[in-house]
Amino acid sequence: MVGVIAALVSGALMSIQGVFNTDVTKQTSLWVSASFVQFTALLVCLAAWLICDRTSFRSLFEISDKYVLLGGVIGAFITATVIWSMNGLGPAKAAMLIVISQLTVAWFIELAGIFGMEKQPFSMRKLLGLLIAAAGVITFEL
Repeated sequence: MVGVIAALVSGALMSIQGVFNTDVTKQTSLWVSASFVQFTALLVCLAAWLICDRTSFRSLFEISDKYVLLGGVIGAFITATVIWSMNGLGPAKAAMLIVISQLTVAWFIELAGIFGMEKQPFSMRKLLGLLIAAAGVITFEL
């Protein structure tokens, strides 16, 4: 249940953040806005680390698959592409396409068993679900 609530909150926050970031971008620039977002995220994460965690940052050097450390780099491009998509499409259409893209890529990662995920068998039911979700986007736009 915690996972469901966290996912719903995450989706809501991503939509709100996208709208906020798009407005900041209109008044500054894409990379100023994205830099500010990432910088303030760093400050919040450091504060949370000080309060809740205190795990040594040296543990980052012990991570076996170094490519997983690219999450922050990907995060910068997520911020930029969300801003671009919301600016060009509006919040609702952008959010729907973002979610369909997330679902498609996540399912492919499971099917292929890449990035350390356990390989899952193909499921016609999941394909149908993905197609229904995509049809929902098309229906929403009509």
